[in-house]
Amino acid sequence: MLKTFSLTDIGLKRQLNQDYVFTSELPVGALPNLFVVADGMGGHKAGELASRFTVETIVEYITKSQETNPVAVIREAIQAANTVIRDKAMSDESMEGMGTTVVVATCLEDELCVANVGDSRLYIVNRDIRQITRDHSLVEEMVRMGSIEHDAVRMHPDKNIITRAIGASEEIEVDFFHKKLKNKDIVLMCSDGLTNMLDDEQIRMIISGQRDIASMASELIKAANENGGKDNIAVIIVEPWIDEVDL
Repeated sequence: MLKTFSLTDIGLKRQLNQDYVFTSELPVGALPNLFVVADGMGGHKAGELASRFTVETIVEYITKSQETNPVAVIREAIQAANTVIRDKAMSDESMEGMGTTVVVATCLEDELCVANVGDSRLYIVNRDIRQITRDHSLVEEMVRMGSIEHDAVRMHPDKNIITRAIGASEEIEVDFFHKKLKNKDIVLMCSDGLTNMLDDEQIRMIISGQRDIASMASELIKAANENGGKDNIAVIIVEPWIDEVDL
């Protein structure tokens, strides 16, 4: 039986919390569990609404869907959320231009199925730390093209420009990742309010230094705020239970 813990924090600079999370250790539709992080963007309250509407739509769609394939149902749910966000933005001038990132995960026994749009992330942390998702951002495109070094990403002036978002276009392209989980793996899902304030090694050391997942989440948020807290911070920690006999 896996364990989860989630927290969001407004940070030190923002007036609204535009991050939104959902966790369920119990089945949601055909999925055995479900975890979602969304980081909204837009004008007055628009980003806050975009992230909430997106997460609520994804959860509702998966709950009601008859589809049993995890990739298919998550892809369809994200597309449904994209349609909802675009429809609301077009029908209400105050929501014009709103959008959100999203990262969705489910643990299928010892395999993790992950989907992402934007620059919210999923990591697997054990003795090392591995970023599983790929950021859809201008600076990551620059890294892939060799224009800048990866170490320069966090301090780059264009680091917040994303190249994909829920609500940005009629058709949404979703990246999927499948990773085997092993004993003592910790899954971290987060918004860029965490990763812009802490580098990967800092994140790994904080997680490795805590006894339980609640402490991991709270210490990550505390450290992000101590480093500036320039944005909202969302954290989901998942501790899968893996039968070592099966490994």
